[in-house]
This record gives sequence, C-alpha cells and structure tokens, in this order.
Amino acid sequence: MVGRTAGLLWATLLLAVLPQVSWGLPPITEVTSLGLSRLEDTTYLTVMANRAVDGRVTPVQAEGKTHLLVAFPLARAGRLPAQLAGDGVLVQRLRTEVSTGRGVQVILEMIPERPYTFWRQGRILPNGHYAFIVGLKGERTAAWENPRPVRSSTAQETRPESRTEFEPQTSLASTSPGIASGGRLAELKSLMPKAARLLHYLENEGWHLSKKEDYDRPGKRFSQGFFLSNPKHPEMVVKIAYLPANAPGAPHISMVTLSLENLAGGTAAEYRHLRQWSFSQIKAKYEDIGDFFDEALKPLRVKLRQQCQQVAQREEVFLKGYASQAFPGNPQIADLVMKHLQEKVNPRFEGVQYTVSEEPLGILNLVDFTYLRAYYLDHGTGGG
Repeated sequence: MVGRTAGLLWATLLLAVLPQVSWGLPPITEVTSLGLSRLEDTTYLTVMANRAVDGRVTPVQAEGKTHLLVAFPLARAGRLPAQLAGDGVLVQRLRTEVSTGRGVQVILEMIPERPYTFWRQGRILPNGHYAFIVGLKGERTAAWENPRPVRSSTAQETRPESRTEFEPQTSLASTSPGIASGGRLAELKSLMPKAARLLHYLENEGWHLSKKEDYDRPGKRFSQGFFLSNPKHPEMVVKIAYLPANAPGAPHISMVTLSLENLAGGTAAEYRHLRQWSFSQIKAKYEDIGDFFDEALKPLRVKLRQQCQQVAQREEVFLKGYASQAFPGNPQIADLVMKHLQEKVNPRFEGVQYTVSEEPLGILNLVDFTYLRAYYLDHGTGGG
C-alpha cells in the first residue's frame, strides 16, 4: 500500500513538473521569407523572421569567388527559395542553404571586382515579426556603365506572382496618380504617414517635388523615388525612397535623406568624375583598388567633409529644425547632429557614420557628401 501511494505521488509530481519543462523551452525561430531589391545606389537584402533573430554577416572567399554570408545559426527555414536572381550591379545571385548544424544561410554571390561596403540593422515589427536588413553600397556605383536590367525578387514561393522584374523610368501615373513633379507634398504625406510631420515642415520651408522615379510595371507595385529641391538651399537635396510591403507581415519602408551632394566646386566635380571610373581606368593608373582609394579618393573626401562642414555651419538653423522634425521623439537630436557635424575633420582617418536615432532609425554620414537619413516603417494601408 505504501509503495502504491509513493508511486502515485511520483506520478503526480512528474505531471506537475513535465509541463513546466515544456513551457520553459524557447520558442522556435523561423526565417519565413527573404527578398533582394535595389533602390538608387543601394542593394537591400531583407530577411523576415517570426521573432527576433541575430544574423551574422561575413564576407568569405569560396572557390575563387567573393560571397557575403548572412547566417542564422539558431533558426529553421520556412518555405524559402533555393536561389534568386541578383541585382545586376553588385550581386550575381542569391542562394539559400539549410542544415541542422548551421541553421539558415543566405549566400550572396558578389559580382567580381566590384568593391562595396555593407551595413546591417534589425527591427521588431508591431506584429511581433522581425525584419533583418543588410544594405550594400558599391564604392563606385557609377563606374559600371550599362548594367543589365535590375531584377528585384521576393521570396514568397507561395505567392510567385510577387516576384517581379522591373525597369526604371516607367510612368508614375499608373501607380501613384496625383503625385506630379513640381507639385506640393500632400500626396507624399498620405503615402508615408510616418514621415508626414517632416514633409509638412519641408513644405512650409519651401521645398517642392522636382523629380520622380518609378520602378513599377502595370499591376505590379514596387519601389518609388522622389526628389525635393529648394533654391534657398542649393547644396542640398532631399531624396525619398518608398518601398511598399511585398510580403505578408512586412512593413512599408520609407527612407528620407537630406544630402549635401549638390555641393559645387572643383573638388566635388573631380570626386564625382573619379567615382565614374571603370576598373580598367583605375588599373591603368594605380597598382590596385586600395591605392586608388588612398591616393585619389581619400584626399578629396577630406576636402568634401570640410566643405560640407562649412555649409552645415551656415545652415545650422535649418538643419536643427530638420533633425527635430525627422526624429520628433528625441529632444536632443538637433544638438547631437550639430555636434557631430562640427567635429574637427581628421585627414588621417576615413569619415564615419553615426547612428543618431533608434526609433526611427537615423544615420548621419560623414564619409564624403554629408547626409542625414531617416527610416520609417509603416504597417498601415497608405500606399501599399
């Protein structure tokens, strides 16, 4: 009788403990979709997961080729494609590999002899999903003339119709009626509501839509670009990139960039010219790419940073107002941006990029032409 009672007691304890052990197991992380797209001078790899996941980004050499490996060792794969076409500028193609020991690996096979830099960021979305984004920017984006048409793909195998090949300079009227060059910014505010406050400020300051680009085809919506100008600020341009969500759970992404790339003068002109050199032109004059950057581009970048700093000091009032409206949740943002802009330029070092805001994400670039970029994520229906 005692043994039976003891056995029942142990069984009761096991029933009480075992569910708690299962409850304590970490939730399964799954990479649900991915996509590769290009907008302006940047290529974007966007990886969606059902929860926060740490991606490891590593350049590697394999079989004589340069790859960029984006690995998620602790994740399992959803219905991911085995490969996707590249962007035709930096990425030759994208492959995915899945194994029990290595998790999910996204392999970007890079086009040879095209140097690039990359950055990464992750963001928890309001629906609990996670967006992991890797941005790649060529060091000489204008050096490769007549690239083949850019192809942008999404990784929803269950929705193959969302995988779209697109061409630039298509008529904007088929997808965004009412947004006209030279017009006011009301339509842009409705397209990207998270940036509405900043757009209202720009409109009141006299900025207007001077140019538009569209990468859609009829019935297929993809990225759009808008350019704002203001004769009171001739060195500056505001560039807006809008990427509608094209996967379930993904947000619309708006990137608003205030750039000093319209800087005039011989230094800026020479720098733009050198950025257009082909690889054969560089090899004809320099031993290797590193020498080209060190001897030709780096000294010009130092001068550009100094000239941009002078413009920033003259435009301090506007820049502070812009930063305050772009990142309204941070009351110190204006002073922080100006502090970085006023830092002494050290000719021995390359410029830097600062993360000046987390929500929305804000990047201040002090490498060559100064720019301040804000990323807005919106899960609303506007524009999507």
